[in-house]
Amino acid sequence: MKTYISPSQRPDTETVVAVGSFDGVHLGHQALLAQLGARARVYRVPSVVYTFDPPTRVLTQGVEFLSTLPEKLELLARYGVDETIAVPFTPEFAARPKEAFLGDLRTLNPRAVVVGEDFHFGKARAGGLQDLREVTPDVVSLAMHQLGGDDIKSTRIRALLQEGDVEGAGRLLGRHYDAQGVVVRGDQLGRTLGWPTANIRVPQGKALPLGVFAVVVIDDRGQRWRGMANVGFRPTVDGRERRFEVHLFDFAGDLYGEELQVKFFARLRGEQKFSGLEALREQLGRDAEAAREVLKDVR
Repeated sequence: MKTYISPSQRPDTETVVAVGSFDGVHLGHQALLAQLGARARVYRVPSVVYTFDPPTRVLTQGVEFLSTLPEKLELLARYGVDETIAVPFTPEFAARPKEAFLGDLRTLNPRAVVVGEDFHFGKARAGGLQDLREVTPDVVSLAMHQLGGDDIKSTRIRALLQEGDVEGAGRLLGRHYDAQGVVVRGDQLGRTLGWPTANIRVPQGKALPLGVFAVVVIDDRGQRWRGMANVGFRPTVDGRERRFEVHLFDFAGDLYGEELQVKFFARLRGEQKFSGLEALREQLGRDAEAAREVLKDVR
């Protein structure tokens, strides 16, 4: 998949364009991408996603994001998008009038534009579906996608993650929620307890659920391990900053500097403060048993 940061960078050819933040690329987004691909096949032109980095609500409302830009690009490519334009979403960009955004679209020569039915753009959200028809008469607007009677929205997924409900979030995503980051050196407390962990640093602002979870870990070579992850502040040792640590079952080696992808399968428990390190060590043993049971059929 080709990636640009401005519409002016791509060749001057016709396209079909989908517009949105696509944070998480959840089931609703996937339905929109399916329509994008279908229209692109009708017109026999490239499918293009015009998206924003960071997602608009991260800048305007200060929320955490579900997907980093590399994670988002990987997902968009997986769902068959030919090209992505990921424009830097800054205060200056957000303040542009709707006419500037319409100019961007015209640069892309769209035969069709695909958006959600509540799509607005430009300063104060002044632009809407009727404005898009000034660029092309073929504007496809999709109703809000639902699952079990509930709207599928990135805001709902963030709320589920805040509750630790990674299984609920996964249902709305159509896959297990995941986080990718680099293994950095920690204080090696887990090693002293007999449960060594990889301390993973993710980009600031990445949404992470708090608690202890059954996970599957994948390295950049595609090798997979089952394991358990702890996301939290480590109250037993009076921690002050959020840590993201993963113990890999049946693994021995050094992971420092490697990038890992962690897929969250189930929450085992919330964060707890124990009476001491021995009580914590015993609980980690129970957590491992529970995680192995959850993941026993996962390969």
